[in-house]
Amino acid sequence: MATLKDIAEKVGVSISTVSRVLNNDDSKIVNAVTKEKILTAAKELGYRTSGWSRRSVGDGGAKPVPNKRAGCIISLPQENYSYPYFSLVLKGIEKGLSDRGYSLAFIHTRDELRDPSVQEQIIQDSQVDGAVVIEGIDPPIYEALKKHIPTIVGVDVNDPTIPTVSYDRVSASQAAVRHLIGQGHRRIGFIGGLGLSGDMSREKRFRGYRYALLEAGIEPEEKWILNAEWQIETSFELMSRLVRESPAELPTAFFVASDVMAIAAMRAVTEVGLRVPEDIAFFGVDNIEISQYTSPPLSTIHVPKYEIGLTAAYLLSDYLDGRLSFPIKALLPYELKIRRSSTLPKP
Repeated sequence: MATLKDIAEKVGVSISTVSRVLNNDDSKIVNAVTKEKILTAAKELGYRTSGWSRRSVGDGGAKPVPNKRAGCIISLPQENYSYPYFSLVLKGIEKGLSDRGYSLAFIHTRDELRDPSVQEQIIQDSQVDGAVVIEGIDPPIYEALKKHIPTIVGVDVNDPTIPTVSYDRVSASQAAVRHLIGQGHRRIGFIGGLGLSGDMSREKRFRGYRYALLEAGIEPEEKWILNAEWQIETSFELMSRLVRESPAELPTAFFVASDVMAIAAMRAVTEVGLRVPEDIAFFGVDNIEISQYTSPPLSTIHVPKYEIGLTAAYLLSDYLDGRLSFPIKALLPYELKIRRSSTLPKP
C-alpha cells in the first residue's frame, strides 16, 4: 500500500506538505500546481484515503468516511526529511496504524507547531483519537497537546506519564565508544547536537560517549566536542575547520551522533588528504542504508527504525482500543555494526 512518503518522493515535496493537501489543511498555503500533483500522485499510487476531512482523490470533493484517526508530530527543526532515521520511523507508524484500522490524519514538524494557526488546527479541528510524538517538542506546546489529544505515545520522549518506545541511546553510544577505545584510541572526539534542554551534557548520545571515556580514565577534550546542530552541512564545516586549523592536535577517532553527520565529517577529513581509519576513525549512529556503501564502510549503531515506528503505532491502538491502560516503556534492541571506518586491517 502506498504511503505519504511514497507520494512525497514522487512529487518532490515534504511528507507534511502531502499530509496537509490530503487533509484539506489550509494552515499553510500550498500552490495549486503542487496540490494537483499531490492529488494525482496519490491516485496513481493507489493511496487509500479516509477520514472525516480528507479529500476523496479523483472525485473533486470532500467525502467524509467513518474511520479511526491518529496524528504524528515529528521533532524536526524545519521541513527537512533528509534524515533517513525519521522517514523509516514514519513508514513504520503508517504501517502500524493501517494494520489496526487507523488512518494517519496529519504529520507536523516542530517548527510548524510554533505557528498558532497550526496549533489551532490540531487542537480544535483535527478530531484525532490519538497521536505519536517523535522526540521532544517545546514544553508549552506539548502540554497543550496533552490536554486536547486523548492519547499520546512518544518515540524517545521523556515523559513518565505516557507510553514510549525507544532504544537505549546511552548504552548504545557507550558501547560504540568502548569499541573505539578497544581499538587503541584515547583521543576521541564527538559530533552531535543539542536537545530541547540546550545542554549538550543532557543529550543521551553525548552522555554515553562521556561515560565510556570516563570509565576508561579519559577526560573528554572540550575542543573536540563539536555541536553540529544535527545538520549535515554544519558537521562538514566544523570538521573542515578543525582539520585545517589544528592539524597537529587532532583526535584519532570520532563518535558521531548520526550517520549523515558522520559521512559529512569523513568527507571533510579525506578532502585534506587524511585517511579513514588510519588517521581518524569514525563511528556513527542509525545504520542508514548508505552507511555500508561509504568509502570506507561506516561503523555504526543499528537502530530498529521501522520497528520503533511500528511498535509506537501498535501501542497507540492498544491504548485507544482499551487493551492497555498504563504507560509501558518499550526499549528495542540495538546492534553494533563494525565496519572498516573504525577498524584497521589486520597485518
